[in-house]
Amino acid sequence: MAQFKIGNSYYPKSPILPNHHPSRKINHVPPNSNSFAQHLQDTLIQQQPKLKFSQHATARLEERGIDLSTDQMARLQDGMMKAKEKGSKESLLLLEGLAFVVSVKNNTVITAMDQKTMNDQIITNIDSAVIL
Repeated sequence: MAQFKIGNSYYPKSPILPNHHPSRKINHVPPNSNSFAQHLQDTLIQQQPKLKFSQHATARLEERGIDLSTDQMARLQDGMMKAKEKGSKESLLLLEGLAFVVSVKNNTVITAMDQKTMNDQIITNIDSAVIL
């Protein structure tokens, strides 16, 4: 039996090679494949907090006849993420003649206004404004 001493380094006499079995198939991904990058991007998008609407905001949207397209929703989401990156807690998002007061920390639209209802309004308790 070989004697080993603590503190000494020991090396194998021949290189240690991985076991290759002919029955084992290895899936090779082409070098130009962006599957990992695409998967990472999809995962990051899924992990983004979704924009919610409070009951008050939903009532204001219906009352004022405001219908948001998927593009507008995406831009609102993007604006909220920009405000979050800057450390905002409550933000005013301005989008195509519409104004949204958003609780950035809760990912929630608090209220919504169109151009007509924005006249002579004072918006308080916000710490940032994002123009989209």
